[in-house]
Amino acid sequence: MARIDVVIPALDEAAAIGDVVRAVPHPPVRTIYVVDNGSRDETAERARAAGASVVVEPVRGYGAACMRGIAALPVDTDIVVFLDGDGSDDPAVLPRLVHPIIEGTADLVVGSRVRGEAERGSLAPAQRLGNAIATAWLRRRFGLAVTDLGPFRAIRADALRALAMADRTYGWTVEMQIKVARHQLRYSEIGVPYRRRTGRSKVSGTLRGTLGAASKILGLLAWYDLVDSQSRSRRPRRMDGNFGSGAAVLAEPPPS
Repeated sequence: MARIDVVIPALDEAAAIGDVVRAVPHPPVRTIYVVDNGSRDETAERARAAGASVVVEPVRGYGAACMRGIAALPVDTDIVVFLDGDGSDDPAVLPRLVHPIIEGTADLVVGSRVRGEAERGSLAPAQRLGNAIATAWLRRRFGLAVTDLGPFRAIRADALRALAMADRTYGWTVEMQIKVARHQLRYSEIGVPYRRRTGRSKVSGTLRGTLGAASKILGLLAWYDLVDSQSRSRRPRRMDGNFGSGAAVLAEPPPS
């Protein structure tokens, strides 16, 4: 049986985190790791009370919190699932999300809000526009059949380690999809429901957050498309025995 662990980045999500943790299905999930990313409320206490293991990442940033959660995982984890702690993702869908990986047909599975049903008001117009631009770029320039940058996703643990994720802020999700394309890993999506979050979004709920997320995501796409592609064309390719032929070494991304 696959050993599945869940990572939930959380910042001031006391109103929702307990319900989110309790909704994660056991089995198939073994352990839930809630990463407290500098909360000023009772996020950590309520997560523990609901049955999660809590780890702390004091440096703010979605990617930083995800990386702290990864560092806490046992060495024998087979599949890592990421979901948000604000109640917008539906943990009940998790068995469907991990199924293609368990069956051996995918390395990364993303829950697509575009293919699923997004509750009215759950996605701001700026989010929809940014998502459409980013996914079109991924399809046309990276050859990845993607419709969404959704945070609810499952990935093989060994594949995740091979990606050497680096972005510590808003670019975490798109960096993963870029690197999956570059490593020629097997990518899949399933339609998932998406609900209005509990409380105010730290990203789409503010102009600063919206602009920051958009600039980081588009900046990473441009960098990997233009700068890294040129660098890759000038150096020998390295074959990767785990993930098929032609997986090249990726240049380091720009500073977060």
